[in-house]
Amino acid sequence: MPDLSSLVAGGVFVAVIALIISEKIHLTVAALLGSLVLVFAHIMKLGEAVEYISRSHVTLGLFFGVMVLVRAFEPTNIFQYLATKIVLWSKGRGNYLLLGIIGITAPICAILPNATTVTLLAPLIPPLAQEIGINFVPLIILMIIVSNSAGLLTIVGDPATFIVGDSINMSFFEYLTSLSLAGVLAVGTVVIMTPFLFREIWNSKFTNFDQLPMPEINHPRVLSLGALIMVFVLLFFIFGDLLPIPLSPAAVALMGATLALLLAHQSKIDTVQNILRDVDWSTLIFFMSVFVLIGGLEKTGVISSISIIFAFLLGQNIFMASIVLIFVVGALSAVIPNIPLVVAMIPLLKEYLFSTGLVGAEVLQSNFSGNYPPAVLPLFFAMMFGATLGGNATLVGASANIVGAGVAELHGKTISYGTFLRYGLPITVAQLIVSAIYISIYYLMNV
Repeated sequence: MPDLSSLVAGGVFVAVIALIISEKIHLTVAALLGSLVLVFAHIMKLGEAVEYISRSHVTLGLFFGVMVLVRAFEPTNIFQYLATKIVLWSKGRGNYLLLGIIGITAPICAILPNATTVTLLAPLIPPLAQEIGINFVPLIILMIIVSNSAGLLTIVGDPATFIVGDSINMSFFEYLTSLSLAGVLAVGTVVIMTPFLFREIWNSKFTNFDQLPMPEINHPRVLSLGALIMVFVLLFFIFGDLLPIPLSPAAVALMGATLALLLAHQSKIDTVQNILRDVDWSTLIFFMSVFVLIGGLEKTGVISSISIIFAFLLGQNIFMASIVLIFVVGALSAVIPNIPLVVAMIPLLKEYLFSTGLVGAEVLQSNFSGNYPPAVLPLFFAMMFGATLGGNATLVGASANIVGAGVAELHGKTISYGTFLRYGLPITVAQLIVSAIYISIYYLMNV
């Protein structure tokens, strides 16, 4: 029988998820309030809460570094310049415009978190679309779907992808060689379905594109030095884990952010205070609060109890469990934010694997740095794909979706739940099927 502490921890977690889904309270406030309830209820001490946060310092460091890095080069106007270039490149053809949005969004989202990319690029779409006389809502929806899909291109492309990858000690280079193809397939699925789902714009032509004012790039010398910093970050993302003294993506991102701050300060294009003030602290605090909430479930034994049920239902059939998991997690991610979902699922899967005898007890330790048996990896990959792609299905499925909807509303149009569903659900179903095929092939080739 569950004791009082496990009931409280489980109840608080469910209540926080319900508040987030209802949108009655800001998701950061809901998560922070829930984590503090655990402290005030003596489910865990404040020091224990901080310890659970510290276990995920790599995730926090990575996304803080990337946020600072992107914000530092905003004054150069590079993003406005690229967006206008895409419209000019389309030469008045709707299909070129849609492919251009995919072409600029996907590579950026391979490195930057999807919500950050949408925050940067989505505000540029409405004024450009209005200039050429087309509806900007489908364009923003396409950008959102591509940003979520491209999060699978690299291990740092989506918070859920990185959290899962980090939990199994997967390096950036290992991800590139084994899973990036899944990201290519996810984006490719969007490309294939775009002519059908976005038919009206795909077949349209517009005439005012050549009259668009071309924004100038500010501080070109600073931008050139910034490009060198980005090259440094990318190279060490890929090869940092292969060095004699390995460097994690988080350490690389923090170094890149520091160099960007130094460059912005010395060149006087912005102040350090302004850049740090504009960091998305809300998201970082949300991450930390979620880690505490899951720590409460772990400490009180809720996760261990659920893992026993998993073991009973699925046994040792990793292949079947992976296929089931990709669709279950995909469906859950359509209505539950994927970050708390994967943070909760990771210890659950580890407990499940341990209880079925597929891994040793050492994987349950927070400092475990070894390799997992290849036979069990498809289970984590399924969770990664389901959580990342499931967010494409509905308006509330991912933070990038909410950001994009907010941008549309600021420019006078509302993206309704039904409108987003009409585009997102077919693509999500197709992507999950393709991902299930990918995992099946991976399992057959590596097990």
